Amino acid sequence: MCGRFSITMPSDEIAQLFEAIPDNNLPDVPNYNVCPTVDIHVVTGGSEAPRRLTAMRWGFVPGWYKKSNDGPLLINARAETIAEKPAFREAARQRRGLIVASGFYEWTKTPEGARAPWYIFARSGAPLVMAAVWQVWTGPDGAAQRTCAIVTTKANETTRHIHHRLPVLLEPAEWPLWLGEAGHGAARLMRPAPEDALQVHRVDHAVNSNRAVGADLIKPI
Repeated sequence: MCGRFSITMPSDEIAQLFEAIPDNNLPDVPNYNVCPTVDIHVVTGGSEAPRRLTAMRWGFVPGWYKKSNDGPLLINARAETIAEKPAFREAARQRRGLIVASGFYEWTKTPEGARAPWYIFARSGAPLVMAAVWQVWTGPDGAAQRTCAIVTTKANETTRHIHHRLPVLLEPAEWPLWLGEAGHGAARLMRPAPEDALQVHRVDHAVNSNRAVGADLIKPI
């Protein structure tokens, strides 16, 4: 899975990277400890729509939820079942997006049972672009909210010793297909990243707190 990540690129650079029109309500960056339920940067597009860089709540809310916390917090969607799960299947066909990150965190257990955090990032130093699905959810007050989930798949050899799941990571040539700009066939993109694509290092346990902030969170120890 992916339960936390960092984003250090300025919003205007993200918009330029994706050739997307930026909205005015984008979250503040940098953020070295992006947690579920906060607003994050998401790129949307489609065959008949220009790319937009917009803010969405990280935590997909299905249309039948009466409240945003009416059921499980859906921050990830499994690639293997995304086309079948009622919560995600329509979004997987019609509402796919891209989430950019500088890296993300996963945890292992120490022999003493403590949570040991790891930071996972691109070996090339480039930003990671994660596949996502999104949904507009209307609350009981009639207000519409855009919500999203990160699509995950099996881990590769580089990360399997840390966690058995990994976000679906997409290369620039794959973005149009995932966004629906280049026809059908996005399902074939939902596979583990190449073995040499990622690098990992241990980071300080300070990131175990969802209130922790600052660049020191991603420094190796």
